[in-house]
Amino acid sequence: MKIRYNSPVVLTYAFLALICLALPVSKFLGFSLASPSRPALYEPLFYARLFTYVLAHAGWLHFKGNLLMILLLGPLLEEKYGSWLIFEMMVITAAATALISAVIFHTSIVGGSGLVFMMILLSSFSNFRNREIPLSFILVAVIYIGAELTQAFNNDHISHFGHLAGGIFGAGFGFLRGRNR
Repeated sequence: MKIRYNSPVVLTYAFLALICLALPVSKFLGFSLASPSRPALYEPLFYARLFTYVLAHAGWLHFKGNLLMILLLGPLLEEKYGSWLIFEMMVITAAATALISAVIFHTSIVGGSGLVFMMILLSSFSNFRNREIPLSFILVAVIYIGAELTQAFNNDHISHFGHLAGGIFGAGFGFLRGRNR
């Protein structure tokens, strides 16, 4: 029996995030990779940080929570949609979430939570058919959005907006891409 690299996009993301957290300079690296807190269109680093923040995590617990869900859902989604499309969805979700966070909230974020919630809502569209919305999607969306909205105003240093944005993008991708599959 041999080990297969069955989900190149998701596994590469997981290994890069692990390396970023495991390095002895992970605290410094986390600050360096964090999303921009304000738009700085003239700085090249601004554009890089729209994507790199998903590799940085606040600690092992944060990393574990995100990676368990990404490793559970990601390979199934990558198999269904293909590696390139999952990569595209992850990149769009990361960049849009960071950009909106910088422009509207002026906050910097770290971690792959937005990607997790994109995958959660995207996966609930796995049996989407024309003119039918899966009840599982409605239940997941109501529970998920309700939980995030009730916690949105807590001062807990968690980007509930990032979670909501990821979920919105996942639902959008599922709706747009689901009927073509």
